[in-house]
Amino acid sequence: MLLDDEKRDFVRMQTNCKMTYKAVDTERQHEAFCLNLSGAGILFKTQQNIELGRALEIYLVPENSLTPPLTAFIEVIRSMKTDDGGYQIAGAIKGIKSD
Repeated sequence: MLLDDEKRDFVRMQTNCKMTYKAVDTERQHEAFCLNLSGAGILFKTQQNIELGRALEIYLVPENSLTPPLTAFIEVIRSMKTDDGGYQIAGAIKGIKSD
């Protein structure tokens, strides 16, 4: 759902799809669930707390076949513990990786 009253440079899209991420200095991947995405950022849920400022490589494939997969580099800008013991992680998109 798109919200017109948001004062943002980019529209936030609800994605609700599985994704993976890894720190840029490691090959160990973790699973997560992408909640929303915009041209400048991402919000996802995971079981791991991720420190602020951490650089990650993310990969997601939206369930909508019209939207192509995305591989991007982000910087973690917020980590909030959720009631179920997981974490909501907000990241600023720093670059898009092309194949």
